[in-house]
Amino acid sequence: MSRSTTMRDTIEKAPVSRSVVQRFVAGESTANAVAVAGELAATNRLATIDYLGEDTLDPEMAAHTRDAYLELLTALAEAGATSDGRVEVSLKLSALGQALGRDGDRIALDNARRICQAAANVGTTVTLDMEDHTTTDATLETLRELRQDWPWVGAVLQSYLYRTEADCRDLAGEGSRVRLCKGTYREPESVAYQDKAEVDKAYVRCLKILMAGEGYPMVASHDPRLVEIAGVLADRHGRRPGSYEYQMLLGIRPDEQVRLAERGERVRVYIPYGEEWYGYLMRRMAERPSNLRFFLRALATRG
Repeated sequence: MSRSTTMRDTIEKAPVSRSVVQRFVAGESTANAVAVAGELAATNRLATIDYLGEDTLDPEMAAHTRDAYLELLTALAEAGATSDGRVEVSLKLSALGQALGRDGDRIALDNARRICQAAANVGTTVTLDMEDHTTTDATLETLRELRQDWPWVGAVLQSYLYRTEADCRDLAGEGSRVRLCKGTYREPESVAYQDKAEVDKAYVRCLKILMAGEGYPMVASHDPRLVEIAGVLADRHGRRPGSYEYQMLLGIRPDEQVRLAERGERVRVYIPYGEEWYGYLMRRMAERPSNLRFFLRALATRG
């Protein structure tokens, strides 16, 4: 489905399917993303915004992505949405040029620096998304470079990688913002757990390290068991709400997001937007069969 131009045309043209897409994707424009962040704020939810795109092999596209983030940060500041990091941004280094040959890491770092400085200017933060395992070391090196000037730059770690417990120990220091997720890329058995139960156990082990550390854990999961475990671990380590946060995707378990926020927890919603929304949407469908069933029912609905 992610490669089907026919399916994309159907979704773009059918009014009912467009309304379903809006559940998971803010839209294509900066204004769309800012508006959705404002709607979340009305229910005390925070946001991190991702301009969709990855694996860029065109320097002009990498520059376009950088400029889209600069425009977004300006618009968020004008809307009063950046105070105290209420709305921040998430970056994929591959979208900023990481894959552009031997100069890719430098190009991505330079583009990320521009974005981090713009974020600092308006009073918010940046988190570096993690991609497939072949880029982990390069991404963490870029993180170290950026943190020399902006120590609040957030990291993302994926529990399904065997290495992640060690990475958690390295990144659990004071002030370190770490988003822990299970991982979404198809990885070989040589580097990652394949069994769901093993991935979940690894997630808990990693979460224990982060909650016991001096950093700021960001619990990225929709799994009710893991959300509950995170709360228990926070209590065990004397963490008060505000010393960690929960993160969930736009459109996934929105009632649970609101429930946690009403309980006084910090809840941040990952908002994707941009012209490259179709591939993202199909990945969300593939990850959760219930999402795919929901979506296909909507496509079949008339009126």
